[in-house]
Amino acid sequence: MKLQAIDKNGTNFEFSEENLKNQTTVLYFYPKDNTSGCTKEACDFRDNLNRLVPLAQVIGVSPDSIASHLKFKEKQSLNFTLVSDPEHLLAEKYGVWKEKSMYGRKYMGIERSTFILDKHGNILKEWRKVKVAGHVDEVLQTLKNL
Repeated sequence: MKLQAIDKNGTNFEFSEENLKNQTTVLYFYPKDNTSGCTKEACDFRDNLNRLVPLAQVIGVSPDSIASHLKFKEKQSLNFTLVSDPEHLLAEKYGVWKEKSMYGRKYMGIERSTFILDKHGNILKEWRKVKVAGHVDEVLQTLKNL
C-alpha cells in the first residue's frame, strides 16, 4: 500500500507500511483538515511533540489531499507527518472507515481513532471514538508505561 505523505519539513514522499516499522508509532486518524476538532487534536500533538518524540513517531492520517495537508500543516505549524488516504486504504485496514450520521444523514467517514504500534507494526494500544480533550496526555501516559 503506497500513499502520499508530507513529512515534518513539508516534503512530499511516498508512504508505505514500512514507515510504521523500526520504531514505536502513534498513528492517529482524523476526519478532516482545518475543522475545529481536528485542528485542536493536531495542535495538541504539535504542542507535545517534544515529549512524544523520545517515545514514538507521530503520524496523522485523513482522506484529505496532499494539497490540503500542506495548507493545514503550514497554517498550524504542524511538525509531524501527515498521510493522505483518499481511497481509505489505511483507514479500512485499521477499521476506522465507518458509517456515520449527522442530522439524520448517513455517510461514510473516519472514526477519530489512535493506535500505538510497536516497531514491528503490531498494535499495542488503541483508542476508538476519541474525545480530543485530554487525549494526547492519555497517549503520553500509555507510551511511558510501555
